Amino acid sequence: MIIRVGLGYDVHSLAEGETLWLGGILVPHSKGTVAHSDGDVLIHAICDALLGAAKLRDIGYHFPDTSSDFKNVDSKILLKKCQELIAEKGYEIGNIDATIAAQQPKLKDFIPLMEAKMAEVLGIDEDCVSVKATTTERLGFEGRQEGISAYASVLIQK
Repeated sequence: MIIRVGLGYDVHSLAEGETLWLGGILVPHSKGTVAHSDGDVLIHAICDALLGAAKLRDIGYHFPDTSSDFKNVDSKILLKKCQELIAEKGYEIGNIDATIAAQQPKLKDFIPLMEAKMAEVLGIDEDCVSVKATTTERLGFEGRQEGISAYASVLIQK
């Protein structure tokens, strides 16, 4: 068995009048992400981790923000496409572990929904998807509620 690990990171600024999609779930909040796509930082970080683990470059390479094909795209579609790309190289997902950094909104009640939604999209067991949330103790752009970031690590296996 061949095992590989990938690390992903994404960040988007926050603005009033935008929607906040995280892990494929619409999270009610006064601010949302500013992005070419739906701005789901969690899924984007996971996509980068999957692609990196399989040595398939990054999300911007496959789904460039200069392409009208991906304008306002649902990031769940990108997640599924990333899974298909790693499958073409013979890999399957072992597990996903991710962290969202945001001062607000509080995300604990949404995490099980995110985990279930992403597991459903990927066709994997919910136990293979772990999401955590943290504040930055009011430090940095996340702490000032100017933006939101997410980190992800994945294990893929052949």
